[in-house]
Amino acid sequence: MIETRTATIVLTAGAIATLSFDLFGQSLAPLFGYAKLAPVGLAGATLKKVFGANPSGAAHLLHVLTGVLAYAIGWFAIARPLQRAVLPNLPWLVTAVVYGVALWVFALYVMAHLVTGNKPFLGFTGITWVALWGHILYAVVAGWIMEAYGARFELPRRATAVPAE
Repeated sequence: MIETRTATIVLTAGAIATLSFDLFGQSLAPLFGYAKLAPVGLAGATLKKVFGANPSGAAHLLHVLTGVLAYAIGWFAIARPLQRAVLPNLPWLVTAVVYGVALWVFALYVMAHLVTGNKPFLGFTGITWVALWGHILYAVVAGWIMEAYGARFELPRRATAVPAE
């Protein structure tokens, strides 16, 4: 069972990382002349394709829940524990960048292409690269917060038999 403190750290990390992603992708990138991200548009297209409808507010809710819960839990319970088990000396920052790229592939290939039917990676237009940096930023922010505040999930270790002498 996850303790309340750890759950709070994970949710806080997800919330702040989602705000960072949105601030970068919807405000800073366009301010500097780059494409503007539309994660709510992708969430709405996904809802429409999967359920046949996109009720008012549902796409915003899906976007927020994905960032605050799903992606944050993915870092906490899958990416970081797996990295610690396989490559324990790899810095968390490297893992976060790789995780951000994986999130980008999931969002722009799996969801945008395979689920909603857009071109793979949205045709490698300007939005593609803003999305890449946005997902990396998300993962670095979430990872940093969880690392800084000690949110850890340990994979169960198998008992190893010691041969008798």
